[in-house]
Amino acid sequence: MKVALLALLILVATNVLAQPAKSVFLDEFTWTELRDQVAAGKTTIIVPIGGTEQSGPHMALGKHNVRAKVLSGKIASELGNALVAPVVAYVPEGAIAPPSQHMRFPGTITVPDDAFEKTLESAARSFRLHGFRDIVFLGDHGGYQKNLVAVANRLNREWVKTAARAHAIREYYDAADTAYAEGLKRLGISAEAIGTHAGLADTSLALAIDPSLVRGDRLADPPSARDGVNGDPRKASAELGRIGVDLVVASTVEAIRKATRR
Repeated sequence: MKVALLALLILVATNVLAQPAKSVFLDEFTWTELRDQVAAGKTTIIVPIGGTEQSGPHMALGKHNVRAKVLSGKIASELGNALVAPVVAYVPEGAIAPPSQHMRFPGTITVPDDAFEKTLESAARSFRLHGFRDIVFLGDHGGYQKNLVAVANRLNREWVKTAARAHAIREYYDAADTAYAEGLKRLGISAEAIGTHAGLADTSLALAIDPSLVRGDRLADPPSARDGVNGDPRKASAELGRIGVDLVVASTVEAIRKATRR
C-alpha cells in the first residue's frame, strides 16, 4: 500500500514539474516553451519600462519597475495573445554632473537618451527575429515618453516591408497620470493631495499593486518637496489605488487592440 502511494505521489509530482508555467512573463519560460507560445499565436510582446528613482521617504526606489511589471502582466492576460518582456529598469533620469531632477536623491539611476533608445531598439529587433509581430512599449514614467515614440517610429521605418510593427502606447501613462487623477478629483480629493509624484495617487497605486513598496510608518510625515514629494500621500489607500489599476488596464488593452489591428 505504501509503495503504491509513493509511486502515485511520484507520478503526480513528475506531471506537475513537466507542465510549463501558466505565465505571461517571457523570462519564466524555457526557449522551447516560448517558441511554442509564439507558434500558438502569442505574437504580441509587451516591453514594460520602469525606472529606478526616488519616490519620497515613504516609497521604494523600484516603484516604477514593480508597477510596470504587474500592470503589464494584467494587460497581457486580458489581451490573451501577449507575453511580457523583462522590465527595463535603467532609464534617463537627469544629469549626473551637476545632478538634476531625481538624480539629486541617492539611489536614482540614469542613462543617456541614446543608450536607452538603442537598448529598446535592440530588444525589439530580438523579439522580431523570434517571431513576435507587435512590439509594444509601455512606459511607467513621463520623462521618456518621447523616446518611446522616437524608437517606435525608427523601427517602423526599418520594418516597412515586413509584418512587424512597434507601438509606443501613450494611453498607458496617460491613464495613470491624467485620467486617474481626474477620477480622484470626482471623489472630492484635491489636486494638491493627488500630486504629480509620490502623492496620494502615486502612493495609492503602489499600495494596490504591492503594499511592501510603501513604508506605512512614514506616511504620517508632512510631505515636503525637499524630500522629493509632490502631493500629500497621507490618505492614500489600496482601495483608491485599485481604481487606477482598473483604469490603466482597461485603457491600455483598448489602445493595444486598436494599434495592433491588421
